[in-house]
Amino acid sequence: MTFLRFTLRRLAEMAATLLAASFLIFGAMYLAPGNPASFLLSGRSASPEALKAINDQYHLNDPFWEQYLRWLGQVLHGDFGRSIEYRTPVNTLLAARLPSTLLLVAMALVLVVVLGLALGWIGAVRGGATDSTILVGTTFAVGTPSFVAAVLLQGLFSVKLGWFPSSGSGAGLGSMLWHLTLPALALALYLIGMLARVTRSAMLEVMGHEHVTVTRSRGVPERAVIRRHVFRNTLGTVLTMGGLIVSTLLICTVLVETAFSVNGIGQLLDLSTTTKDFPVVQAISLIIVGIFMLVNFVVDLLLPLVDPRVSLGTRGASA
Repeated sequence: MTFLRFTLRRLAEMAATLLAASFLIFGAMYLAPGNPASFLLSGRSASPEALKAINDQYHLNDPFWEQYLRWLGQVLHGDFGRSIEYRTPVNTLLAARLPSTLLLVAMALVLVVVLGLALGWIGAVRGGATDSTILVGTTFAVGTPSFVAAVLLQGLFSVKLGWFPSSGSGAGLGSMLWHLTLPALALALYLIGMLARVTRSAMLEVMGHEHVTVTRSRGVPERAVIRRHVFRNTLGTVLTMGGLIVSTLLICTVLVETAFSVNGIGQLLDLSTTTKDFPVVQAISLIIVGIFMLVNFVVDLLLPLVDPRVSLGTRGASA
């Protein structure tokens, strides 16, 4: 399959998937119990005229299809509407909060890739007590949910030791990096354990292949064997986890940002779900779906470069 044909096909698939996702997201919020007008009134009684004015302003009484098509048309023009809770354009809210979330996810992703690959490599190569220790540690990491990790890290490094701030996003790059260190670690812990175990298993499997044994018999140094013939052949397996890793990070930001009071879109999604702020929830949900698909598209492009046994489009076709 040519690169152009593959790209056009995947872009068409992504557009169709985003359209279906937009319908499901909008439909789920439409069917959710509760009315945004009641949250706007904050429990106060209102006259029928005032209630009608709120419903008319946000088109809450329009039929489902009219609401969906109006919203979809706005989204296609880059407009996610106006927040019901904050009375401001959703684009403005996202622009203010997105940098914190992107930096948090980037920091967590670096931790996942560096520590996950390193621990998997060390466990597979050294074996023995080192491997057993890494297996125990990664089992603990995989079994620890993000919100539990957040509480444990806050209690130890913020409250008891006082090394890191317990809440907030910071102002300026240096301050943000300092404030987001613990949230990034809490966000990455589960995925570090998962990636380490996958890397270890993949490397042990490749070590048993015949070509590795033949390479060793030719007197090639062990480090070169591990680097060129073992680890390189496991990268395809690791790379296919890219979409899962990024989507998990984005979803878990809701818990971690709430626990650390990080001013990001995860915390905003949590607050907006509680207050039935439909435009904000729909926008963030659609963005997360879009990022997930984009990451998978990039993985499909990179996979043939990492693993020559995979041809362009093979993974997408099989999926």
